[in-house]
Amino acid sequence: MVSSVDIEILNKTLISIAEEMGIVLQRSAFSPNIKERRDFSCAIFDSSGQLLAQAAHIPVHLGAMPDTVAVIRRDFDLEPGDIIITNDPFAGGTHLPDITLISGVFSPRNERLLFYLVSRAHHADVGAKVPGSMALVRHLEDEGVVIRPSFFSKNGQILDDYLHDLVSLMRNKRERAGDLRAQVASLLRGETRLQDVLNRYGEERLFSQLPHLISYGKRFMENTIGRIPDGSYEFQDFLDDDGAGSGPIPIHTRIDICGDRAVVDFDGTAMQLSTGLNATKSVTRSAVYYCFFCLVGEGYPVNSGSLAPVEVRIPIGCLLNPMPPAPVAAGNVETSQRVVDTVLGALSKALPEVIPAASCGSMNNLSIGGVGRHGDEFTYYETIGGGMGARPGKNGLSGVQVHMTNTLNTPIEALELAYPIMVEQYGIRRGSGGQGRYSGGDGIIRRYKFMSHCKFSLLTERRRLAPWGLNGGQDGRMGKNLLMRDGSDRVEGLPGKCVIEAKPGDVLEIRTPGGGGWGFLNLDKTTN
Repeated sequence: MVSSVDIEILNKTLISIAEEMGIVLQRSAFSPNIKERRDFSCAIFDSSGQLLAQAAHIPVHLGAMPDTVAVIRRDFDLEPGDIIITNDPFAGGTHLPDITLISGVFSPRNERLLFYLVSRAHHADVGAKVPGSMALVRHLEDEGVVIRPSFFSKNGQILDDYLHDLVSLMRNKRERAGDLRAQVASLLRGETRLQDVLNRYGEERLFSQLPHLISYGKRFMENTIGRIPDGSYEFQDFLDDDGAGSGPIPIHTRIDICGDRAVVDFDGTAMQLSTGLNATKSVTRSAVYYCFFCLVGEGYPVNSGSLAPVEVRIPIGCLLNPMPPAPVAAGNVETSQRVVDTVLGALSKALPEVIPAASCGSMNNLSIGGVGRHGDEFTYYETIGGGMGARPGKNGLSGVQVHMTNTLNTPIEALELAYPIMVEQYGIRRGSGGQGRYSGGDGIIRRYKFMSHCKFSLLTERRRLAPWGLNGGQDGRMGKNLLMRDGSDRVEGLPGKCVIEAKPGDVLEIRTPGGGGWGFLNLDKTTN
C-alpha cells in the first residue's frame, strides 16, 4: 500500500536532487550568466523518458527537456559513464545558447539503465556572427554552432579532443569549457544522490512508487482544469515586429476546456519568420504548461503526469512550430513571453477574477562582446526585469523577472569586476506601471557606460505595443532603448532589436516596460 505521504516524500526527494544538481552547477560555473544569473535547469527522467522531477529553475525549459530525452532514447544506447551533448533546437532544444548534457543512472546490480539526468545551461556565446549569440539573423547557423546530439563523455572520460574542437568555434573558450565541466559535475552529483535513494528504498520499492508519483501529478492538473468553466476562450496578442521592418506579428490561441482536459490551439498564428523570433514547438509547449502551473498554486509536482491533461496544437510551419533550419534565438526569450500573454489573455475570459494583467512582456535581452582589460575576448549576456501585471486584489511587483525567465539579475559588482563596463544607474522606472484599482508594477532603468570598444545586441519587446491592462486597468508603459554617444547629451532612440558598435564613453540606457493595471481606477483611493 502506497500512501499519499509516501508519494509526497518521494516527490520532494527527487525535486531536492534536481535542485542540488543546480547548486553544484551554479557554484562550479565560470560565467556570470550561470554563476550569478543562474540561467540553467536540471531534471530527472525515468528510463522510459517520463519526467519525474524538475527543479524550479527556468520555466521555458519545462516542456522542452522531455523532447530532448525522447531524441536521446531513440538514437543512443547509453552505457555507464556516457554523456550526450546537444543544443539542437529541432531535437528538443530551445535556442543554441542553451546547451544540454544528458547522462544515465544505472543499476549497481546489473548495469540496467534506470534514470536519465539532464543539465541545461545558457552559455554566454556559442560562436555566432554577433557576440553573445543573441542577435537577429536570417539563418540558424549564424546564431552559433549547432551541436547535433553527440557523445561528450565515454566510460566516464570527457572526450577532450571533442571538447577542444567544440569550444574552438566559440568565443571565450576557457569560460565555455569551464561551464561545460560544471554541467558534468551537476550530473555526477545527481547520480550520487539517486544511488543514495536506490540504496535507501531498494529498486523494487522505488519503482513500485513511481507510477503513483506520475498519477499524483496528473490528478493535480486535472483538478485545476476541472475548476475552469467548460467552454472555448480565444485571445490574440502581437509581437512588436520581426526585427526586419514588418509587424505587428499576431499570435492567436483558442483554449477549449472540457471537464478535466484542456486543448490549446494556436491556429491563426503568423507563419514562421525569416528572423529568429520563431519559437520551437518545445518552447511553445513550455509556455503553455507554465500558464496552467500558475493556476495550480505552490507545491505542485512537476512530472509527465502533470503535463498530460493539457494538449497543445500548433500548426506546422507557423511562428510557434517552425521548420528547420529557421533561426530561433529570440523565440525562446521573447516570443515565449508573448505566448504566455496570449494564453493568460484567453484564460482571463474564463477566470476574470483570477488572471492578472499583462506583465512587462519582454526579457529585455542584452548581449555585449569585445576585448577585455587584459586583451582577452569577452562576451556577456543578461536579461533585465520589468513590471509585473497587477493581480486581482494586489498591485504588481516592480523590477522583477516575470513569466518565462526565472533568472536573477547580474550584480553590478560582478559585472564591473569581470568586464570593461560601468553601470551608471540601476533603479526602478517610477510611474511605468499601468494604473487601476490595482496598479501594475514598475519597470527598471539600467544604464551602462562602455569603457572599451564593444559590440552589443538588443532583443527587446513591448517597445511599440504596451502591456495590456485588464478589467478596466490601464496599460503599462512601453519600454525604451536609448544611446548617448561619447558622453554627450544627445539621445539616440534605438529600435527594439538591433546590433550596435559602441566606443569608449558611449552610454546605453534601457528602460523596461511596466505591467498593466487591473480593474477600474478608484479615484478616491491612492494607488502605488
